[in-house]
Amino acid sequence: MLSRIFGKKLGMTQTFLDTGKVVPVTVINVAHLFVTQVKTKEKDGYVALQLGLVRKKYAKHPFDKAWCLHKKKHFLHLSEVPVDEGNVGKFKVGQEVTLENFDFDKGVMVKVTGKSRGLGFQGVVKRWGFSGGPSSHGSNFHRVPGSMGGACSQGKVAKGKKLPGHCGCKKITVEGLQIVDVDKGGYLFVKGAVPGKKDSLVVITKQG
Repeated sequence: MLSRIFGKKLGMTQTFLDTGKVVPVTVINVAHLFVTQVKTKEKDGYVALQLGLVRKKYAKHPFDKAWCLHKKKHFLHLSEVPVDEGNVGKFKVGQEVTLENFDFDKGVMVKVTGKSRGLGFQGVVKRWGFSGGPSSHGSNFHRVPGSMGGACSQGKVAKGKKLPGHCGCKKITVEGLQIVDVDKGGYLFVKGAVPGKKDSLVVITKQG
């Protein structure tokens, strides 16, 4: 069984638990994953599987080994997942990997890694949460970062000073999330929000 999988974040919705409680969930599509390379200890020095997420235009076509010769053209994303040395022989190039091959079920705790939404160039108020100065007339300190030099003769800016700049587009991992439901059609329903925008790639790893 594999303990890591990746897929597309489709968005958020809500679902009902067996107790009747409504919980918000993020839907992740983990279908159309194929084994594109098998890493062995004898040849590569470690054991792993390289999985590829087929591009939408090829999703309805049967797997062709020629795809592995031009991976960037046919696969949207490629990533390696660890596998036990005793189970690596069960996989071969071209095999479709489904949720039955992964150790995911209702109630399993996972962590999800993704790239946060890009917000472009932002000031310190939006980027770092600065409170800013008074908004009334006469104030010369509204949304500016303030003094940067510090009490030193050369007025050097301290390393790590929070300043305006590119906001977002960072790798973020959220831990302690729970799988609420599993659809055998290739959908995972994870309780709560996960990083990334719609159709972005996320990696789900089992915890514990």
